[in-house]
Amino acid sequence: MINSFDIDGVIYLGDLGGIFPGPHDIIITGRSSEETTETITMLCRKGIHNKVYFNPEKWENKTRVSSGIHKGNTLKKLIESGIKIGFHIDDDPIQITEIKKILPDLPVILMEHDLVEKENVRHKI
Repeated sequence: MINSFDIDGVIYLGDLGGIFPGPHDIIITGRSSEETTETITMLCRKGIHNKVYFNPEKWENKTRVSSGIHKGNTLKKLIESGIKIGFHIDDDPIQITEIKKILPDLPVILMEHDLVEKENVRHKI
């Protein structure tokens, strides 16, 4: 069994540490695939080398809703392929709502705080 982690608000908390996935867990982020370079660079600096599933939406088109749908659909495909998911952890109630519409029985942990911006923010290297 593996678990799924969001990046912004879970793994990435600005200058704070964050909650890191185990070596076999996965990362499903609302970050656009256009943000791959800066995201992988940040994760590597934290010593994180897990598989990352990026939002296929262009950066300027992604929303909190579309990010939640992306996460839910990605988790659903993984489960349908035989991967057992223990839980997903996220900080955005809007995205969690979308995930739960797709996978109502999946345990989703809300990490509640106001340490990072939830709206679309471009991250630089």
